[in-house]
Amino acid sequence: MVTISVNGMPPKTQPVDRKWYEQDVKDFEKSHPKIRIEAHEGYMDPKTFSAKLAGGQLEDVYYVYFTDPAGLIRRRQGADITPYLKGVPYVDDVAPAFRKVFTGPDGKIYGLPNGQYSLGLIYNRELFKRAGLDPAQPPTNWDGVREAAQRISALGDGIVGYADYSKNNQGGWHFTAWVYSLGGDIATQQGGTWKAAFDSDAGRQALQYLHAMRWTDDTMGSRQLLQIEDVQKLMGAGKLGIYMAGPDNIPTIVKQFEREYDEYGVAAMPGTATLGGGNGFMFNPKASPEKIRAGIQWIQWKYLNPDRTAHDDKRSQSGDVPIGLPLDRLYTGATQAKVDAVHAQYANVPQQNYRPFTERNLQLGQKVEPPNAQQIYTVLDGVMQSVLTKENADLDQLLGDAAKQVDSILATVK
Repeated sequence: MVTISVNGMPPKTQPVDRKWYEQDVKDFEKSHPKIRIEAHEGYMDPKTFSAKLAGGQLEDVYYVYFTDPAGLIRRRQGADITPYLKGVPYVDDVAPAFRKVFTGPDGKIYGLPNGQYSLGLIYNRELFKRAGLDPAQPPTNWDGVREAAQRISALGDGIVGYADYSKNNQGGWHFTAWVYSLGGDIATQQGGTWKAAFDSDAGRQALQYLHAMRWTDDTMGSRQLLQIEDVQKLMGAGKLGIYMAGPDNIPTIVKQFEREYDEYGVAAMPGTATLGGGNGFMFNPKASPEKIRAGIQWIQWKYLNPDRTAHDDKRSQSGDVPIGLPLDRLYTGATQAKVDAVHAQYANVPQQNYRPFTERNLQLGQKVEPPNAQQIYTVLDGVMQSVLTKENADLDQLLGDAAKQVDSILATVK
């Protein structure tokens, strides 16, 4: 008998999710009688992580975001699980981009994903039709987005073609996605040191598109300094054609503004790459081989288990959860097709509206946030704000000044 401690259990403030999680623990223990799960609430907190590890209080299996593994691996704060993965079902079918997140410079594996998101474009299908655009063929490059925004804005009645965020670090987050989509980076490592990389052709192109849509085309509306709630409200009111977001935005709009799922489509990010993220689990470097093996069995059974997709979908139906949105698409090939087929069987949302996303998203590069992301986004918010509120903004100076500030932030990366 081996007992493993794991975190990531939903808090009591989420009673339905908590109930389902506790039932999963019981079901797992019944099918794996030699393993016991000691489940804890909470996630990886960078402020307390090292102290918990040093004090022997870190769980055997701990939850991380995609931005965490690189540093944890570098600091030897996660166990190498490579020797224990042979023969584990479905692990080899995880998409290479998501396996790479947990792969060290030594080529060894230090964790497993359990969820992911990719940014794309949310769009109003009815406005596309009214503007003479085909909602089944949304744009795949930024020139196409610019043209679509012009045609949608031309409908008048206060309709905005394209909107974007520019405050509370959300502007910097979206600028990062713009730069990635245009083939650039926000930060790169040079000789072991991180340096700003967005004062580049890709960074300039991103600002040129935003400046042109805001000031030349007048397709972004006069109201700026927006954040996610503002843009969702515009979309929920039927006054917005396109904005950058993940597919998980659609249920929020539908429920909050009493809309219908049929009204919205999702497209993959224009260009060559998208900003993605997600979460997964790593393993305490002090955990015994027996605990690591047991932890891998738990993670695979609960989170990387296409054989349980039908079970989870049936359960979700009883909880008024949308089934069939293009979320957590972790696999490639036949395994993802197997999961998709089950979701199609139980879908309660119009999956055909999301084909432009599902058919193209994994062809894009999947890039994670830069180190010290939130501090960097604060700086890049200022860049976005200047471009969207000052018609005479000096794009080169904005990029150069921001790069110097970001270099100082990156100098603290350990």
